[in-house]
Amino acid sequence: MKVIVLGAGLVGAPMAIDLNRDERFEVTVADYSKDALNSIKIKCPELSTLQKDLSNPKDVTALVSNYDLVVNAVPGFMGFETAKAIIKAGKNCACIAFYEEDPFELDQMAKENNVTMIMDCGVYPGMGSALIMNVVRNLDKVESVLTYVGGLPEIREWPSEYKAVFSPIDVIEEYIRPARYIENGFEVVRPALSDPEYIFFPEIGTLEAFNTDGLRTLATTIDAPNLKEKTLRYPGHIEKMAILRKLGFFSKEESIEIKGLKTSPLEMTAQVLFPNWKLKQGEGDITIFQSIIEGIKNGRKMRYTIDMYDKYCPDTDVISMARTTGYTATVALRMIADGLYAHKGISPPEYMGKFPECVAFMRKGLEERDVIYRETIKEIM
Repeated sequence: MKVIVLGAGLVGAPMAIDLNRDERFEVTVADYSKDALNSIKIKCPELSTLQKDLSNPKDVTALVSNYDLVVNAVPGFMGFETAKAIIKAGKNCACIAFYEEDPFELDQMAKENNVTMIMDCGVYPGMGSALIMNVVRNLDKVESVLTYVGGLPEIREWPSEYKAVFSPIDVIEEYIRPARYIENGFEVVRPALSDPEYIFFPEIGTLEAFNTDGLRTLATTIDAPNLKEKTLRYPGHIEKMAILRKLGFFSKEESIEIKGLKTSPLEMTAQVLFPNWKLKQGEGDITIFQSIIEGIKNGRKMRYTIDMYDKYCPDTDVISMARTTGYTATVALRMIADGLYAHKGISPPEYMGKFPECVAFMRKGLEERDVIYRETIKEIM
């Protein structure tokens, strides 16, 4: 079975290597960056690589037509058009690209092309969403779902005290895209970085949480009066990012001129920030997830807490965000390949949570890669 991974970045490369270990798959990874492809060849010489500009959807459709299964691991700003191109080719796909467009806009097209596409195969949205739905389907009534999630460097280093463990452009998008959540049955829209709070986690200490637009499809696929997601960072991060945003450093408008060339403040900021945000070889990262679901079961008020804490693996030299995000996608792709999940159309990850056999398959696959989600249940008054 021929598989192509679109994108050889921090997460795409480990996904391609993971899939290549499966004897059923003949894997190719495509990327525009020759450096990224050379890097993956050093780690996995037998892996096929292809230097390709993936920014043109027509070229993507032609490319993936030669493969049986696709992993969409391009940056978020390319994600929607790339997903559409994959659907036009009629190929089943697991997708980690997080984009601002509504994925359900592609649902009818996917059905018409007989495509199974699992979107947002990350931590959250992703496996966390599937596990939340797994809890929700067993409750008589859902009252609230509150989720905290973040990817952080293992060591805080001034001045940023942050490293981009996925596409840096996608990180900045989190800070400028308005955040949506559900409160008392109504949609609320707030600026990103708003409503800060401090949360203590035993494994890492106190972190700050703030609104981002990570609720995604759960806003409509789960019937609950209160649904919210917050991003986690080391304390002080909000203020730094809010200052840059307020001063216009994240503007996408081509409003500045440098040596006769027009560019946007965002492009300039990226050139300055990204080298500082880049994880150096051997540097570790942490991924932390917690979701608290409250509802009624058999007349009793229950609280379910789902936790996941993961760290960089020095033995395999795979960062935690690639392990927790990428392996969710590679296990999901195996689930499609095995015929265990065959829903035609767009599937947000919580759709998998409706089927116990899919949840068990995903849990087992991740646990085999030492990514562990734990669940506790408590009756509350």
